Amino acid sequence: MIFAGGTRFFSIGLSLPELLQLDRESMTEFWYDFDQALFNLFTLPLPSACAIAGHAIAGGTILALTCDYRLATAEKKLLGLNEVKLGVPVPYLADLILRQTVGDRSATELLYRGDFIDTEKALEIGLVDEVYQNEHLEERAVERIAKIATHPQHAFTTIKSNRLEAIRLRYEANNRSKNEEFLNCWFSLPVQKLLAIAAKKF
Repeated sequence: MIFAGGTRFFSIGLSLPELLQLDRESMTEFWYDFDQALFNLFTLPLPSACAIAGHAIAGGTILALTCDYRLATAEKKLLGLNEVKLGVPVPYLADLILRQTVGDRSATELLYRGDFIDTEKALEIGLVDEVYQNEHLEERAVERIAKIATHPQHAFTTIKSNRLEAIRLRYEANNRSKNEEFLNCWFSLPVQKLLAIAAKKF
């Protein structure tokens, strides 16, 4: 499986203007569905990669984290998780994947500060695996996955399951309580004000 986006944005993340129209019940339904979709992508028993040719903002970075590999443009594009600046935690699953991917120290810096980093810095800390010029990016992503896909699937599926096991077990044990914590933050009055300001930039 290959994810690819545009050269301006790989993904700008969730649409705040639309989400802010939802009441608690509707937002809860959406959030649990979104969380499950991320988990399904992360645990997909196939090799996956994303070709990040544009900015991957907040939910865009989270989407990229669900893939086995992240290939990015050599151009100055931004990635990162700015949720803390809006008063909400990074989703629990994304937090777990990020720490496994870049290590606890780098993940803590990204999550605590909420800043965006360019693809050069992302490569340095291991958030992305390789960088290429845009004209070669999707081709390289396909090449990387196609080579792995030639292996017997059962062997690959077992290896991937082993790699994800610790995260899967923690997620399954805690995702409901963590989702409720997220929703409590989302619907607090100070955070709603911050989100409304951010939504004006869409």
